[in-house]
Amino acid sequence: MSPKVKVGDKVPQGTFSFVPYTPELEDNRACGIPTKLSTDEWKGKTVVLFSVPGAFTPTCHVSHLPAYLTNYDDFKSKGVDVVAVLAANDPFVMSGWGRANSVQDKILCLSDSDAQWSDSLGLSLDLKAKGMGIRTARYALVIKDLVLEYVGIEEGAGVTASGAEAVLAKL
Repeated sequence: MSPKVKVGDKVPQGTFSFVPYTPELEDNRACGIPTKLSTDEWKGKTVVLFSVPGAFTPTCHVSHLPAYLTNYDDFKSKGVDVVAVLAANDPFVMSGWGRANSVQDKILCLSDSDAQWSDSLGLSLDLKAKGMGIRTARYALVIKDLVLEYVGIEEGAGVTASGAEAVLAKL
């Protein structure tokens, strides 16, 4: 993987799909209605965005997302306006994953269809050999007013540079 971005770069424009949290989604028979979110909406904000190869996959589900949820208040106390998780899964799967983890409205669960935005960063992952297609790589970004302040990319298995604790240390 060859990242195309580095600290100090402006974040490329992107648009993600997601299902906004509403109390009606507590009924697991509800699906919600996907909407769009543009990176342009992050102008003037501090955003922590972490990316996982797939919702409900072992490392993502057990190690990556839960630490961000546990540390949510710490992110907010450090001035983070938005915490978001990104994956190539569709917005309904991302919403279901968020509900399964009681994310509610704390963390936005964004869909990067076909890992297009991640690929523009040089951060997509070819998992076709494992039957998973093209996915988002495991990484984390701190974005302030649309400029990258931290880029943490996982080079191997596990969660280190993209984990909640590593990102908190950079804020």
